[in-house]
Parts: sequence; C-alpha cells; structure tokens
Amino acid sequence: MTPDELSERLLDFAVRIGKVVDALPDTRLGRHIAGQLERCGTSAPPNYEEGRAAASRADFIHKLNICLKELRESRFWLRFIIKANLLPKHKMTDLLDECEQLMKVIGQSIVTAKSKITKKR
Repeated sequence: MTPDELSERLLDFAVRIGKVVDALPDTRLGRHIAGQLERCGTSAPPNYEEGRAAASRADFIHKLNICLKELRESRFWLRFIIKANLLPKHKMTDLLDECEQLMKVIGQSIVTAKSKITKKR
C-alpha cells in the first residue's frame, strides 16, 4: 500500500467515524461517547500526514505512534458501542474491522521504521 493510499483509507475511516458519531443516541452516554470517538477517530489521519512530513525518522515514528494510539482508542469506543447496543452490531463490524486493519498497517510501519534506525547504528 502506498502512503497516499493509506492516507486515503485513514481519511475514509475518519469520515465513517463522523457518521457513527452523528448516529449515536442523544443521551448522556451517547453524547459522551460521541465526543470521545469524534476526537480519537478523526485525529489519526492528520497525525499520519504530519508523520509523512516529519523532519526525522524519530519524528516520523513519534507521529505514527500517536496515530496508532488514536486508532486503538477508536477501536475501544467502537467495541463499547457494540457491547452497549448503542448502534446495531451489523452496522459496526465493517468499521471495527477497518480500524483493526489500519492499526496493523500503522503498527508494521512503525516496526519497519524502527528497524531502519537500528540498521544505521
């Protein structure tokens, strides 16, 4: 997958997160989760973009670690939504799967970038 393709997948993910946020019930719990999911689910793409423009490999790794952290939090909230029956499970599984796939891609990118630092030493 090219960096541009990954960037587009992350952007699509964030857009889908926005739709989930809008679909959550207007209850105290729904509003709380909406706020949490909105922040973490939409922050992965800009952190990835910042990583692509990093001044150093260490900065790149740092930005990707933030991206991965935000995807992990997003996964938690998506799982919470399913477990709490706030939205139908069948409407959430594809998005949860995409989140997990993105986590694997970003995680592998971090491993690769770290291994290139180690090889230079």
